Amino acid sequence: MTTKINGQRMRYLIAGAIVAVYVFLTSFGLQAQDQGFIYGTVSTIDGKEYKGQLRWGKEETFWDDIFNSSKEENDWLRYLDRGDYKYVRNNRNNDDDDGGNWIGSWTNIWSDDYSNHTHQFAIRFGDIDKIQITGRDDVEVTFKDGKEWDLEGGSNDVGATISVFDPEIGQIKLDWGRIDEIKFMDAPNTIKGKAGEPLTGTVETRKGTFTGLIQWDHEECLSIDKLDGDTEDGDVSIEMGNIASIEKDGRGSTVTLKSGRKLYLWGSNDVNDENRGVIVKDPAIGKVKIGWDDFEMVTFDDKPKGSGPAYKDYGKPAALNGTVVTENGEKLSGRIVYDLDEEYDFELLDGQDDDIEYAIPFRNVKSVKIKNFNYSSVTLRSGKILLLGDGQDVSDKNDGMLVFTSEGDPTYVPWDDIEEIIFD
Repeated sequence: MTTKINGQRMRYLIAGAIVAVYVFLTSFGLQAQDQGFIYGTVSTIDGKEYKGQLRWGKEETFWDDIFNSSKEENDWLRYLDRGDYKYVRNNRNNDDDDGGNWIGSWTNIWSDDYSNHTHQFAIRFGDIDKIQITGRDDVEVTFKDGKEWDLEGGSNDVGATISVFDPEIGQIKLDWGRIDEIKFMDAPNTIKGKAGEPLTGTVETRKGTFTGLIQWDHEECLSIDKLDGDTEDGDVSIEMGNIASIEKDGRGSTVTLKSGRKLYLWGSNDVNDENRGVIVKDPAIGKVKIGWDDFEMVTFDDKPKGSGPAYKDYGKPAALNGTVVTENGEKLSGRIVYDLDEEYDFELLDGQDDDIEYAIPFRNVKSVKIKNFNYSSVTLRSGKILLLGDGQDVSDKNDGMLVFTSEGDPTYVPWDDIEEIIFD
């Protein structure tokens, strides 16, 4: 009888120990999960190498941050016949935002300018294998499937100062002109000498709430970054890691510290209507940028809830495949080139809901249904439905689809003729 009781007690003790270890490891993982940080090796033009956590300028530092540039050429335009090309040209000429600047002087629509209809290129860092610097404003980007694209300028990401947080020497800031290549790799679970903790939390807006990694004023995303503002007693510069919440309040903001202390700040684009936007990154959606008009309040987590998806979570790119349904009921299925530009699932669909901007990887998009000349209903694979407008991807600014239904040349479908695009 005693042996039986002792056996049961031993099983209970073992079970309790297993649970305790699991809880400890889970809690530790939340604190030590650094795999969402950009990590890699930067090689200089004279052969030196620096390895560690990377940061682009004062901004991008996570795999789900976006690298922006411009595509040097658009090979898809060669599939347009003269009538289709005229439609695209007229569509661009009627776009007041673009002003027709990309068109040039169209004395001959088959001139060299025909191949220069390029778009902005945007991709999350987690989808990139390496970046080779090939010129002052030129880079060659290699994706995880080995495919290479030549890109040119287009944003401050090309030409930025790259910080490497080397575990032996600390932070080194490398000028773009000194860099030969940037090779990305998996970040360790715990980064030695990392630059601060992630900012995670919930942003309240007029359109609802968004939860995930937070980037304040398009820049501050780490606990060591500073929030600047004026108080009635003088200027302050507060580490973001000390802040519990920021609430829009009149011409400034009420800032509550984790100690419970409150300050009213004004006089800086960190805390007034000059704020460049509050970004929330949700893996099920993508990047959500909330403008000051729609922003109400952000509440930061007391302890960060991870640093986002790891590098290994970004798979190899896949071509966009699906079905284009026309207004007359015709269905064209096959490989899709969206807006005569986006061809892979890692590329981004852009659109706005009032003062909230979305950048959604196509791999998160289930369908796009055209509502009118300025709006489309975008259904995500999570089931969430967004009504987005203004952006080229979701309005009549869109240049239409190419659908490769079989071997040979594709079918071109103008945006005005489309009812819905459904992705496989």
